[in-house]
Amino acid sequence: MFIETEDTPNPATLKFLPGRPVMGDAGTIDFIDADSVAGRSPLADALFAIPGVSRVFLGNDFVSITKADSEDWSDVRAKVLAALVDHFVAGFPVAAEGVGITEEPIAPEDKEIVEQIKELLDTRVRPAVAGDGGDIVFRGYRDGVVRLTMQGACSGCPSSRATLKHGVENMLRHYVPEVVGVEQVEG
Repeated sequence: MFIETEDTPNPATLKFLPGRPVMGDAGTIDFIDADSVAGRSPLADALFAIPGVSRVFLGNDFVSITKADSEDWSDVRAKVLAALVDHFVAGFPVAAEGVGITEEPIAPEDKEIVEQIKELLDTRVRPAVAGDGGDIVFRGYRDGVVRLTMQGACSGCPSSRATLKHGVENMLRHYVPEVVGVEQVEG
């Protein structure tokens, strides 16, 4: 099995591409630390067992790993590659059934607006963010404010707040006049 690696805009994060689905259409999962796994992902458990791994993001066809500042990629990278190969070759599940982020309830009168927002995020924002080793997940909409979560490499990237405010917020406000702002939600 050959796994490619790519740099991300966040120097502490590398993107690993195993050439096969990771989460597939099941969504994405961002584990901010080893304690957040709690048996929800055998793959994340294996990756957090590697010294220096501080965050694990499981995308549709990639895994983003964030290392501790005190660690060097030359040490961590080889161990991550070995863990990924071992996991996929053994055929273990990536995550437990039904694991992921849940959305806040949407008011019935906002359903059409939320559909427009999700369509824009899925077609114009998520592909670019995934290219950088992360994801942006819709969490909710209320009173004109869109609530989003940045995941993976994007959550710790120095430019993520600017991307959210200037890029995503401006685009949503342009196409969906009811949107007055964007708010980042952690975890």
